[in-house]
Amino acid sequence: MSQLQDLYQEVILDHNRSPRNFHAMADADSTIEGFNPLCGDHYKVYVKMTDDVVSDVSFDGAGCAISKSSASVMTQIVKGKTRAEIDHLFREFHRLVKGEIPADKAEADMGKLAVFSGVSEFPARVKCASLPWHTLKAAIEKKKELVTRE
Repeated sequence: MSQLQDLYQEVILDHNRSPRNFHAMADADSTIEGFNPLCGDHYKVYVKMTDDVVSDVSFDGAGCAISKSSASVMTQIVKGKTRAEIDHLFREFHRLVKGEIPADKAEADMGKLAVFSGVSEFPARVKCASLPWHTLKAAIEKKKELVTRE
Protein backbone atom coordinates (compact mmCIF):
# COMPACT_ATOMS: atom_id res chain seq x y z
CA MET A 1 0.00 0.00 0.00
CA SER A 2 1.36 3.45 -0.90
CA GLN A 3 2.08 6.16 1.65
CA LEU A 4 -0.83 8.19 0.25
CA GLN A 5 -3.22 5.24 0.67
CA ASP A 6 -2.00 4.74 4.25
CA LEU A 7 -2.50 8.43 4.94
CA TYR A 8 -5.93 8.29 3.29
CA GLN A 9 -7.06 5.58 5.67
CA GLU A 10 -5.53 7.33 8.67
CA VAL A 11 -7.13 10.70 7.88
CA ILE A 12 -10.54 9.19 7.13
CA LEU A 13 -10.55 7.23 10.39
CA ASP A 14 -9.24 10.13 12.49
CA HIS A 15 -11.70 12.72 11.14
CA ASN A 16 -14.58 10.25 11.37
CA ARG A 17 -13.84 9.48 15.03
CA SER A 18 -13.06 13.08 15.99
CA PRO A 19 -14.54 15.44 13.41
CA ARG A 20 -13.27 19.01 13.59
CA ASN A 21 -15.72 21.93 13.72
CA PHE A 22 -18.57 19.48 14.35
CA HIS A 23 -21.23 21.65 16.00
CA ALA A 24 -24.15 23.90 15.19
CA MET A 25 -23.37 27.60 14.92
CA ALA A 26 -26.12 29.80 16.33
CA ASP A 27 -24.79 33.03 14.80
CA ALA A 28 -24.07 31.73 11.30
CA ASP A 29 -24.78 34.04 8.36
CA SER A 30 -25.98 31.08 6.35
CA THR A 31 -27.04 27.52 7.14
CA ILE A 32 -28.01 24.90 4.59
CA GLU A 33 -28.73 21.18 4.59
CA GLY A 34 -27.14 18.65 2.29
CA PHE A 35 -28.54 15.17 1.74
CA ASN A 36 -27.48 12.13 -0.25
CA PRO A 37 -30.58 9.92 -0.47
CA LEU A 38 -28.61 7.01 -1.95
CA CYS A 39 -26.51 6.47 1.16
CA GLY A 40 -28.24 8.57 3.82
CA ASP A 41 -25.53 11.21 4.40
CA HIS A 42 -27.29 14.25 5.88
CA TYR A 43 -25.45 17.36 7.09
CA LYS A 44 -25.97 21.00 7.85
CA VAL A 45 -23.18 23.42 7.03
CA TYR A 46 -22.94 26.71 8.92
CA VAL A 47 -20.94 29.64 7.52
CA LYS A 48 -20.01 33.01 8.93
CA MET A 49 -18.55 35.52 6.46
CA THR A 50 -16.57 38.67 7.16
CA ASP A 51 -16.56 40.68 3.96
CA ASP A 52 -15.57 38.11 1.33
CA VAL A 53 -13.78 35.73 3.72
CA VAL A 54 -15.06 32.68 5.61
CA SER A 55 -14.38 33.67 9.21
CA ASP A 56 -15.99 30.56 10.68
CA VAL A 57 -17.52 27.35 9.40
CA SER A 58 -18.90 24.24 11.05
CA PHE A 59 -21.15 21.29 10.32
CA ASP A 60 -23.31 18.73 12.06
CA GLY A 61 -25.35 15.72 11.06
CA ALA A 62 -24.59 12.12 10.23
CA GLY A 63 -23.18 10.08 7.42
CA CYS A 64 -20.53 7.66 6.33
CA ALA A 65 -16.86 7.98 7.28
CA ILE A 66 -15.94 9.48 3.91
CA SER A 67 -18.54 12.24 4.00
CA LYS A 68 -17.88 13.10 7.63
CA SER A 69 -14.11 13.21 7.21
CA SER A 70 -14.48 15.24 4.00
CA ALA A 71 -16.64 17.79 5.86
CA SER A 72 -14.21 17.88 8.76
CA VAL A 73 -11.12 18.47 6.61
CA MET A 74 -13.06 20.95 4.48
CA THR A 75 -13.99 23.10 7.48
CA GLN A 76 -10.37 23.25 8.55
CA ILE A 77 -9.13 24.24 5.12
CA VAL A 78 -11.67 26.89 4.13
CA LYS A 79 -11.45 29.07 7.26
CA GLY A 80 -9.81 32.32 6.29
CA LYS A 81 -10.30 31.71 2.56
CA THR A 82 -12.07 34.05 0.14
CA ARG A 83 -15.01 33.01 -2.03
CA ALA A 84 -12.70 32.86 -5.05
CA GLU A 85 -10.23 30.61 -3.22
CA ILE A 86 -13.05 28.33 -2.08
CA ASP A 87 -14.47 28.16 -5.63
CA HIS A 88 -11.03 27.06 -6.83
CA LEU A 89 -10.72 24.46 -4.03
CA PHE A 90 -14.24 23.20 -4.77
CA ARG A 91 -13.42 22.63 -8.46
CA GLU A 92 -10.06 21.01 -7.71
CA PHE A 93 -11.49 18.77 -4.98
CA HIS A 94 -14.22 17.58 -7.34
CA ARG A 95 -11.63 16.81 -10.04
CA LEU A 96 -9.50 15.01 -7.43
CA VAL A 97 -12.23 12.66 -6.20
CA LYS A 98 -13.27 11.90 -9.78
CA GLY A 99 -9.71 10.80 -10.55
CA GLU A 100 -8.95 13.67 -12.94
CA ILE A 101 -5.86 14.76 -10.98
CA PRO A 102 -2.99 12.25 -10.68
CA ALA A 103 -2.10 11.32 -7.10
CA ASP A 104 1.45 12.68 -7.36
CA LYS A 105 0.18 16.06 -8.62
CA ALA A 106 -2.49 16.09 -5.91
CA GLU A 107 0.14 15.51 -3.22
CA ALA A 108 2.19 18.44 -4.50
CA ASP A 109 -0.69 20.86 -5.13
CA MET A 110 -3.52 20.10 -2.74
CA GLY A 111 -1.93 19.44 0.63
CA LYS A 112 -4.15 17.54 3.04
CA LEU A 113 -6.95 17.26 0.49
CA ALA A 114 -4.77 14.92 -1.56
CA VAL A 115 -5.66 12.06 0.76
CA PHE A 116 -9.11 12.02 -0.83
CA SER A 117 -7.65 10.97 -4.18
CA GLY A 118 -8.36 7.38 -3.09
CA VAL A 119 -12.10 8.06 -3.36
CA SER A 120 -11.76 7.93 -7.14
CA GLU A 121 -11.24 4.16 -6.86
CA PHE A 122 -14.81 3.89 -5.55
CA PRO A 123 -17.06 5.87 -7.94
CA ALA A 124 -20.14 5.38 -5.76
CA ARG A 125 -18.33 7.24 -2.95
CA VAL A 126 -17.55 10.38 -4.97
CA LYS A 127 -20.94 11.81 -3.99
CA CYS A 128 -20.20 11.06 -0.34
CA ALA A 129 -16.95 13.00 -0.43
CA SER A 130 -18.35 15.89 -2.45
CA LEU A 131 -21.65 16.42 -0.58
CA PRO A 132 -20.11 18.67 2.12
CA TRP A 133 -18.38 20.77 -0.55
CA HIS A 134 -21.58 21.28 -2.57
CA THR A 135 -23.37 22.18 0.65
CA LEU A 136 -20.65 24.67 1.63
CA LYS A 137 -20.82 26.29 -1.81
CA ALA A 138 -24.60 26.67 -1.50
CA ALA A 139 -24.23 28.14 2.01
CA ILE A 140 -21.69 30.71 0.81
CA GLU A 141 -24.04 31.63 -2.02
CA LYS A 142 -26.83 31.93 0.61
CA LYS A 143 -29.07 29.48 -1.18
CA LYS A 144 -32.03 28.16 0.78
CA GLU A 145 -33.00 24.90 -0.90
CA LEU A 146 -31.80 21.48 0.20
CA VAL A 147 -28.61 20.35 -1.54
CA THR A 148 -28.91 16.80 -2.83
CA ARG A 149 -26.36 14.51 -4.45
CA GLU A 150 -28.41 11.88 -6.28
